[in-house]
Amino acid sequence: MNQDKMYLINKLFNDKTIRTVWDKEEEKYYVSVVDVAGAAADSDNPRKYWNWLKNKLEKEEDFETSSITRQLKLKAHDGKYRMTDVVDIEGMFRIIESIPSKNAEPIKQWLAKLGSERIDEIFDPAIATQRSIDLYRAKGFDEKWIAERIKGIQNRKELTDVWKDGGITESKEYAILTNEIYQEWSGMKAYEYKEFKGLKKENLRDNMTRIEELLTDLGEEATKELAKEHKPKGLEANKRIAKLGGHAAKSARDDLEKNLGKSVITSENNLNYKYIDENKKISN
Repeated sequence: MNQDKMYLINKLFNDKTIRTVWDKEEEKYYVSVVDVAGAAADSDNPRKYWNWLKNKLEKEEDFETSSITRQLKLKAHDGKYRMTDVVDIEGMFRIIESIPSKNAEPIKQWLAKLGSERIDEIFDPAIATQRSIDLYRAKGFDEKWIAERIKGIQNRKELTDVWKDGGITESKEYAILTNEIYQEWSGMKAYEYKEFKGLKKENLRDNMTRIEELLTDLGEEATKELAKEHKPKGLEANKRIAKLGGHAAKSARDDLEKNLGKSVITSENNLNYKYIDENKKISN
């Protein structure tokens, strides 16, 4: 199993995080046994429970769990990466059979859905697009906004493809280049922009005004065209191009704000709730 060919996706079952890995070569999911077993048994100490269950399976049922499990380095709750037992969907069904729990049947249904949804999307990518559209509708976005947002996602993909041609491969590098664009036209890095709008995990683009979104599109589109023309190689060369692309959006922003007499960047967002600073609440 080549971990470089895999993608970590955190899924949820009853508000519990299940670390899930998609192997694009095998076209199948691998799930963290610790997470699933812990969720099925509703255990406060999932790792300890899995060790107990593993011994039980091997001693009482003569079932060698090593025959179906693999180990991958997954990110733990403390942010550190540790070798973790994972198993495919079929193997997980076998393990769950030995867990006496009311959650056994619901989690079987969850696993079955997990196994089928990705396969369905491989054969018909439109399913994934439709799922995104349905989620945006559920959040209250209108049809025109959704159509523009889906188009924006495709435009972003075209930009990252150009960056990839320029030797950009790490997710951290994509984030650095994105920050160069944002910093140049808005004066803030992406995470600072999110904080300004009162966001945490929410998508920044989903919470922009129409003007903010257009300026972001202009910065990214300009970066893409400049990169296609100049063909920069490596992170530093691409950073210079990203800054130029962001500057195109900054020029448009400056000109618009001069005529409007006010800033077009706003702390407004599309959330129907707000976060409470627990530390500040406690100190008060």
